[in-house]
Amino acid sequence: MNIKNLKTGLLVFSFLLVSNAMSAQGVKASPAATAKGTINGANITIKYSSPAVKGRKIWGGLVPYDQVWRAGANEATVFTTDKKIMVDGKALPAGSYSIYAIPGEKTWKIIFNSETGQWGISKEGSTRVPAKDVLTATVSPMKTKTMEERLQYLVTPKGIALVWENLMVPVAIK
Repeated sequence: MNIKNLKTGLLVFSFLLVSNAMSAQGVKASPAATAKGTINGANITIKYSSPAVKGRKIWGGLVPYDQVWRAGANEATVFTTDKKIMVDGKALPAGSYSIYAIPGEKTWKIIFNSETGQWGISKEGSTRVPAKDVLTATVSPMKTKTMEERLQYLVTPKGIALVWENLMVPVAIK
């Protein structure tokens, strides 16, 4: 092998190595995100993965109606409060909870489950263990004026909201 071929081979190898490393650090399809805020003196944190619409029909399509959904992508979404709060008029003790949802066309069920750290969905379906549900709130979704490409959670003084595609799902918290 001559020097020219060796240099060309090393150059190609280096290019492949660098491009592989760059793609491994690329943008995830559903990057991790965090929403934080304070509601009536309670510090609230929501950790979730944020999928994108990518031209898909989300509600009643990618996310079917009347089926348990992990309320995000990848691992189950985790809601943490450092103080007891009232959700939909029901007490939720301080702690961390996985959030699941059962979307409907007119109402949604938002479920706070005591098990955290699990993958959000398996081949068999939701990883939610219903026996570990701590609180279920029934809420009404609202159409938004603008389209939100990525799922996001908001924490406001009045509660939390899931916003994605053309829908906002507010959950009142006191």
